[in-house]
Amino acid sequence: MAVQYTVTEKGNPQKPDAPKKWYANAKSSGEKTLRSLGKEIAARSTVSPADTQAVLVALTEVLAEELSDGKIVRLGDFGAFQVSISSDGAETEAKFNASMVKNQKVVFRAGIDLREMLRNLKFEKVVSAKSPSTSSPNDDGDDFVDPNA
Repeated sequence: MAVQYTVTEKGNPQKPDAPKKWYANAKSSGEKTLRSLGKEIAARSTVSPADTQAVLVALTEVLAEELSDGKIVRLGDFGAFQVSISSDGAETEAKFNASMVKNQKVVFRAGIDLREMLRNLKFEKVVSAKSPSTSSPNDDGDDFVDPNA
């Protein structure tokens, strides 16, 4: 199966006079909940769905605790989670204080398994519901793109 995408015409806000260009936007094909993932994992292992669910819930709790302690949490070949912050600037180091930290987020860095998945992705263009057909006179109708081809 391929990741579906639509295309959207966008202008460059830094260059308002520049011609607009068309960019891809990934289109979700649905969602998976923690509960449904737990059921799928249980079906592939000898662990019960309830035990799998309990472990996944505990993982999210421990992950939050460890990240709030400033640790990087590495989940093997899956990837790593880390807290990232940004702040206002201070004129000197002495004038800087924690109240100047303005934004914090959790950053995920994909591990080897997910990086390999990304290298092997295939893409399929779908027509956006809010835009007219985007076919051009040179369109051969083949909107399936294999990035490895």
